[in-house]
Amino acid sequence: MPTINVQLFEGRSVEQKRAFVEAVTEATCRSLGCAPGSVDIIIQDVSRDNWATGGRLWSEPAPAD
Repeated sequence: MPTINVQLFEGRSVEQKRAFVEAVTEATCRSLGCAPGSVDIIIQDVSRDNWATGGRLWSEPAPAD
């Protein structure tokens, strides 16, 4: 049973999440040869205050060039 953990910035609508999990489930079943009922997808909404790249929080403005 594949379990897929996905972390996204918060703010996506239920409709967007539904479309995403349908597409990921389809791709998983196609590539792994499993049934849709065996695919678990866990979505974690993460605040931009709790995500950083390159030493900078996503909630902070980008540095000026």
